[in-house]
Amino acid sequence: MAIKNAFYAQSGGVTAVINASAAGVLETARAHPDKIGKVYAGRNGIIGALTEDLIDTSAESAEAIRALRHTPSGAFGSCRYKLKSLEDNRREYERLIAVFKAHDIGYFFYNGGGDSADTCLKVSQLANTLGYPIQAIHVPKTVDNDLPITDCCPGFGSVAKYIAVSTREASFDVASMAKTSTKVFILEVMGRHAGWIAAAGGLASSEDCQIPIIILFPEVAFNQEKFLAKVDHYVKQYGYCTVVVSEGVKGGDGKFLSDQGLRDAFGHAQLGGVAPVVANIVRDGLGLKYHWGVADYLQRSARHIASRTDVEQAYAMGKAAVEYAIAGHNSVMPTIDRTSSSPYAWKTGMAELSKVANVEKMMPADFISADGLGITDKCREYLAPLIEGEDYPPYKNGLPDYVRLKNTAVDKKLDEFKI
Repeated sequence: MAIKNAFYAQSGGVTAVINASAAGVLETARAHPDKIGKVYAGRNGIIGALTEDLIDTSAESAEAIRALRHTPSGAFGSCRYKLKSLEDNRREYERLIAVFKAHDIGYFFYNGGGDSADTCLKVSQLANTLGYPIQAIHVPKTVDNDLPITDCCPGFGSVAKYIAVSTREASFDVASMAKTSTKVFILEVMGRHAGWIAAAGGLASSEDCQIPIIILFPEVAFNQEKFLAKVDHYVKQYGYCTVVVSEGVKGGDGKFLSDQGLRDAFGHAQLGGVAPVVANIVRDGLGLKYHWGVADYLQRSARHIASRTDVEQAYAMGKAAVEYAIAGHNSVMPTIDRTSSSPYAWKTGMAELSKVANVEKMMPADFISADGLGITDKCREYLAPLIEGEDYPPYKNGLPDYVRLKNTAVDKKLDEFKI
């Protein structure tokens, strides 16, 4: 059987550890030269495949590829671009096949979240629909932790650690100032429909370090009266409180509190700005002095405080993706299967893409406290191992020493394609 080249790309919002998955893919592929030829990376995700804007990863040194493991963000560029169905846009699929044929590509590794799983599933079906055989493996990634089947998603553990650490540190700050100044701090975190990241804020409070924390989840309709009563109670008891609010929190009418009326390429609402909305509710309802902050890109790019568990799992998913492809699998995603919570243990599993694409995993009801404003012990048991361990990057002159790849372009063989 002739040796085929591979295509790898990163998609959607990047994370502190998506490059660790890239390192897993590239190093594992290089370890099997008898199975996989070159690995071409798509510049800016699937767009790189459509426009034949490919990067020759073989031009990178082993040291540079190894350094991806401790470098945040997307080394090859990412995108938010959704492939339509074959019926709606046959032209794009025919273009993919043309590019794959031109560069002798037989493996497709797509590193992303739920929408990326859908793209990968569609590509995996090219053999059946258009007669071009290609093995498509989805490499899981999403800070939202909302992919089904897998116990957790690479990228989430590090965001969770960042939010837990930031919530604790900010709470110490507020506690110091509460007597004569700020009494409520509101931290806005990512999470469109699932409250996993917000839940991580609850880890900031522990038996040996109790902090009054209120969490607002997308899964729980915002109740202003109940919320203000809880804030008032905490401020009277502790002198202050911290609120961790997910960007996807909705009111009783089902509308996002922070919906700006904008949409991205997938039709998702462009969120952001719920923290000041909640802050105004605190001011108008209780007359308390407040401060608010938005974690935004900081939470998902914070490689300096990444979870070691997350880094190891991210790399393992990239490695497993290549091993599954070499073994002949198609249309699958490697998964993280928890075998024990205490002590924490996990292994690599596999899921069919048809069961992953377009399915969101929400917070279980028994992970959210009875009043809807906190996490349960069961949730804490699930989250705690995911933020365990430190995996600091090397530092140079006081700053993290991250790698920037050469990203050498592959010569184009086809005509220009407009998307």
